[in-house]
Amino acid sequence: MKKNLILYTFVAALGGLLFGFDTAVINGALPFFTSYFGLDSAMQGWAVSSALIGCIIGALFIGKPSDLFGRRDMLRVLAGLFFISALGSGLSNNLTSFVIFRLIGGIAIGGASVLSPMYISEIAPARFRGRLTLTFQMSVVIGILVAFFSDYLLLNTGENNWRWMFIAGIIPAIGFFVLLFFVKRSPRWLVQKGRIDEAIKVIREVNIEADCEQTISEIKESITLEKEGLNTSIFKKPYLKLIIIGFMVGMFNQFTGINIIMYYATDIFRAAGFSTDSAIGQTVAIGAVNLLFTILAMFFIDRIGRKRLLLIGSLGMTVFLGLFAYIFATDQQEGFFVLIALLGFIAFFAFTQGATIWVILSEMFPNNIRARGASIGSFSHWFFNAVFAFLYPILAGSLGVHIVFLFFTLATLGSFFFFKVYLIEMKGKSLEQLEKQTILGSH
Repeated sequence: MKKNLILYTFVAALGGLLFGFDTAVINGALPFFTSYFGLDSAMQGWAVSSALIGCIIGALFIGKPSDLFGRRDMLRVLAGLFFISALGSGLSNNLTSFVIFRLIGGIAIGGASVLSPMYISEIAPARFRGRLTLTFQMSVVIGILVAFFSDYLLLNTGENNWRWMFIAGIIPAIGFFVLLFFVKRSPRWLVQKGRIDEAIKVIREVNIEADCEQTISEIKESITLEKEGLNTSIFKKPYLKLIIIGFMVGMFNQFTGINIIMYYATDIFRAAGFSTDSAIGQTVAIGAVNLLFTILAMFFIDRIGRKRLLLIGSLGMTVFLGLFAYIFATDQQEGFFVLIALLGFIAFFAFTQGATIWVILSEMFPNNIRARGASIGSFSHWFFNAVFAFLYPILAGSLGVHIVFLFFTLATLGSFFFFKVYLIEMKGKSLEQLEKQTILGSH
């Protein structure tokens, strides 16, 4: 693997690190800015979910600017938005300005969730594409762990500790922005713009073994298919069923409650009787387990298969979510039972759903509708993420934590039957084979 390929992949994947950091940093800061702004449950939910509205906007509308100005240059813009959001959130003196800056950060997250893996997949040689694209998910998980750990380190910086937790995000944002000046444009974008000689130069930089003429020809063919696909209705046969399945895959990912834990774990641990300092410390353990099992998944995703992993994960997560709900329903939160239940859940999620969702959404749709199909799956993911992030503090306060997690338990169990019936196994099959299989509806 050429060093330029490694460098370009590493830099693009930093978009995932910022994604993970900005998503998770609110966890440790939540008790402190809630007190500072005097938020009730509804306003607390709004403060958290506002960034996710930005994520929806960013994910849905980043495509056009990236086609006009290029993936690399738009990643620079997103790095700037991350910087503005981190600094502005930390310096906010009222809820309105805080929400505005979190919304800006959300736009950057949503945009990065599309552009970083897109850039990586467009520069990566075919035999390394799966492995290199998974580095984005790895970076997201590392960013979550870094956020949890930095929140813990900044706990004792005074009454304004929550400000420093957000402001800490400017460090990776600056690093990301600077490093983007050391990477080249995507060869696929260059071909779109007719800059063939420049595209060939980039291809040679990242893959010395490449047949440049064949690669350029394949890129042109792919671009033609996409243009033809724009005239294809995705809401009619034979594509409608795939669109519904993609939407449901994104929905069931959030019906596990994963991001409730990423956003509200500190409050959950406090409700279980932990002190604030100890609760934030427990989130570091969650981040570490998340990273460990994501790494393990990279070694097994092509051996076990996507569908089988999802089935294993659905059952494993159901057990630990049910245990968690039972602990709160019977007031047995003493000791570390809550932590054990959450760590078990995180381990199963990271090893299965966390590692496979973006891979599945990138593989399950035919070439001519792949971009739009994956976009709908991504929209579903962010939409239900925002809904749950807003509703959780309200429902947990009125119904109880156990009722909320009982819902997640039953929904995750339901996902097992959905995946078993409607998903095909994608392991070891070319995109062309999958295209024929999905359109024909065979399993």
